[in-house]
Amino acid sequence: MNFHIMTLFPDMVMDGLNTSITGRAIAKGLLSIEAVNIRDFAVNKHNRVDDYTYGGGAGMLMQAEPVYLAYKSIEERCRVRPRVIYLSPQGKTFSQSMAEEFAKEEELVFLCGHYEGIDERVLEEIVTDYVSIGDYVLTGGELPAMVMVDAVSRLIPGVLHNNVSAEFETFQDNLLEYPQYTRPEEWRGKKVPPVLLSGHHVNIEKWRREQSVLRTAKARPDLLEKAELTEKEKKILANCDELC
Repeated sequence: MNFHIMTLFPDMVMDGLNTSITGRAIAKGLLSIEAVNIRDFAVNKHNRVDDYTYGGGAGMLMQAEPVYLAYKSIEERCRVRPRVIYLSPQGKTFSQSMAEEFAKEEELVFLCGHYEGIDERVLEEIVTDYVSIGDYVLTGGELPAMVMVDAVSRLIPGVLHNNVSAEFETFQDNLLEYPQYTRPEEWRGKKVPPVLLSGHHVNIEKWRREQSVLRTAKARPDLLEKAELTEKEKKILANCDELC
């Protein structure tokens, strides 16, 4: 998987993504991440990439040509036309299912806007997906891009030490993850649930599934609309007021 991030702040992006799990995956050659500096494609001697908006209004707008040239520098190195994601509050909200969809791509381009945004004409020319990480406004697309690269990267085979963990995390099956515990067995008077110490794997899995259902009902009931529940689990939810 190759990630290309078009940005005005390449150091911000790479300093964050060259660490932890993504950094180790890069070192192993499992994925590559590059930050393409849009300023390198400015068409004036001052490397300026913004200008006033037609029709007036506050703030400056990123110009079309530097963005387009930056994109073309990426496209010419790809075997197929890459998917281009513009980080914008106007886009669809990023989700785990979207991360899984993006993880199937060979090349992903993230376009980070700044100032008041980017000239609409180049967006129409190169962007394939408008994606948001939430209903709030940030100063630029770099943080959303880093969030999405992290979420997609962990779905690439070999990136996580234990590939099974990517399959059973929060939001899989539209359920939140069950509570987890480690040593010591008792901490400040709180004990690990006995079933987890039993060694009975079938009972442990049943307990974990039940806890996921209950936790989702309590914290994110909206997710249950898409979750596939057994009749027994539906009965558990019917008594959720007592159990949650």
